[in-house]
Amino acid sequence: MKNLLVGIFLLLAPIMNGQAVHYRIETGKPQQIMEHFSSSDAWSTQFVGLWPQEKQNQMADWLFSMETDSKGQPKGIGLPLWRFYVGAGSTEQGEESQIGSVWTRAECFLQADGTYNWDKMKGQRNFIKLAKERGVNKFLAFLNSPPVNFTQNGLATNTGRDGTFNMKSDCYVKYAAYLADIIEGVEKHDGIKFNYICPFNEPDGHWNWLGPKQEGTPATNREIAKTVRLISKEFVKRKIDTQILISESSDYRCMFDNHMTDWQRGHQIQTFFSPDSTATYLGDTPNVPRLIVGHSYWTNTPLKSLHDIRCQLRDTLDKYKVDFWQTELCIMHNDKEIGGIPGFDSTMKTALYVARVIHHDIVFAHAKSWQWWRTFGEKNRNALVRIFPDSTLLDGEIADTKLLWAIGNYSRFVRPGAVRLAVSAFDKNGRLIHEGDTEQTGLMCSSFRNTDGSKVLVVLNYGKQDRTFLLDQDVVSGEMWQQYRTSDREGESLKPVGRVENGKMVCIPARSMVTLVSSGEK
Repeated sequence: MKNLLVGIFLLLAPIMNGQAVHYRIETGKPQQIMEHFSSSDAWSTQFVGLWPQEKQNQMADWLFSMETDSKGQPKGIGLPLWRFYVGAGSTEQGEESQIGSVWTRAECFLQADGTYNWDKMKGQRNFIKLAKERGVNKFLAFLNSPPVNFTQNGLATNTGRDGTFNMKSDCYVKYAAYLADIIEGVEKHDGIKFNYICPFNEPDGHWNWLGPKQEGTPATNREIAKTVRLISKEFVKRKIDTQILISESSDYRCMFDNHMTDWQRGHQIQTFFSPDSTATYLGDTPNVPRLIVGHSYWTNTPLKSLHDIRCQLRDTLDKYKVDFWQTELCIMHNDKEIGGIPGFDSTMKTALYVARVIHHDIVFAHAKSWQWWRTFGEKNRNALVRIFPDSTLLDGEIADTKLLWAIGNYSRFVRPGAVRLAVSAFDKNGRLIHEGDTEQTGLMCSSFRNTDGSKVLVVLNYGKQDRTFLLDQDVVSGEMWQQYRTSDREGESLKPVGRVENGKMVCIPARSMVTLVSSGEK
């Protein structure tokens, strides 16, 4: 009985099966500390950041604002971190870059003569300032390739090469100095401090070996370690405290195993954070946190893999005492449940699919940060904001999506420093249900406590029937919770749908998300 008084109680009565289920938020069982939710400016912001100011402002409000209107409706999803793509110079090369689309080429600050042009990446830099104006105070710079000046084939893609780092042997030290110059230069010219930098992106990904759809290069673990040590040395020399993150793996299975690769690229957690890996150990390298970052691609289906791969990842992370961020995801061809990449979808179909991944990454892999890939997009379902550019690419129409607001059910309310709280589930006979906080095709919930003491419960209903539950909390009787709902119903994008008191019934409509926020007030 004593344990029942420790936490917050939720009694769930699913309409679909008539069985009562009892959820208990374990306030005495804190899990990971959350850091931030985010998205990236690749690649469309180079154009979108040059659009008319009123349209830029609207998009920035959707993404970063923490304000509400007179009815309590959130104006945005409050992303606290923004990812900035540092290009390698394929735009300047034009068609000679062998990257066919202007959308996936990128400019470079570094010029062919070795000087810097700080007028480059104007659109991206315009937009990052809008993020800062709306309260964003964490920024991450990431690269897919070194500048074309430094690459072995003179390109920002890996065309015609093998699976090694596309870097001239005499340019490693120059690359470290270049990254330091970028950090100092952007701060000097734009007032933006990059808190984090990712010098590699999917170095284990097979697409990186082939080219030429976008900028990118493979790299072996030894090449990564060599480069990161040199970057660290340069940062220390210049007293730069930016953290160097590794290594944005293309697949979780490369982080703890040798999935579709070999010993030179797999087992990344062990390779970089076990002292036994003397040639590649980075655990004592200045500016390198005991943290590994990777991408959720290819691991979200079937449902057994969605669960089991994250548990395997967590086991290895715990063994080597390493933290984890999920830093990139979009819909891929194997996400067949929702139709894969083709066709734009602004509905809860894609939104709930992604929300289910977020839930699993946070609950089972213990991700402390969760980040999306393309913020703006035109032709497929991989965007938070849909854009309809005109022929000049310098203007167009914009539209929000349910995916944007579904991510907001987390990002708007689970703020940096929040502690995730474990959730226990019991059946109607009081028996503990193993991992009962996660019904992969039904109800999934996670709970958090912010640094200001407010509590947050994020609930998503993947099923096709409404679910109701009785919310009760014995610790503070009579506490009120504000509900924010996202669904395909008109106007329901983080819509405030009333307050509920402990002991009262709450309905989670079919195919919707609801975030409940309690400040402790009665």
